Amino acid sequence: MNSNVSDDSTTLIESSFLDQVKWTPDGLVAAIAQDYQSGEILMMAWMNRESLQLTVDEGRAIYWSRSRQKLWRKGEESGHIQQLHEIRLDCDADVVLLKVKQLGGIACHTGRKNCFYRKYDNGQWQSVDPVVKDPETIYN
Repeated sequence: MNSNVSDDSTTLIESSFLDQVKWTPDGLVAAIAQDYQSGEILMMAWMNRESLQLTVDEGRAIYWSRSRQKLWRKGEESGHIQQLHEIRLDCDADVVLLKVKQLGGIACHTGRKNCFYRKYDNGQWQSVDPVVKDPETIYN
């Protein structure tokens, strides 16, 4: 047994919490945002080491935008900030779960409560959740 691992194998004594994450070859980890009260899954995004550290430091969800190749502070344009309540790491250490309070009640850039608004039905994806706020009015 590794001498750096505690008896319950949950904490490494000598390494940073960031070193315990299994990052993809391009330095990312999948991050799921979940409403801390209801348990509803709000969205999935990617984080790099810097964004995970900043999330801890600032107490709000900060992701890595693969399309823009830059840090993305959730809500920086829309105002729909995700306040951090808890962070968990899955058993394989390759997925981070952020338990958050979703300010404004909208997590999706489409103006919906969450990003999982399409349901598979009879060979097609059907939109089943309503738009809460028109994205045109969210993003100027």
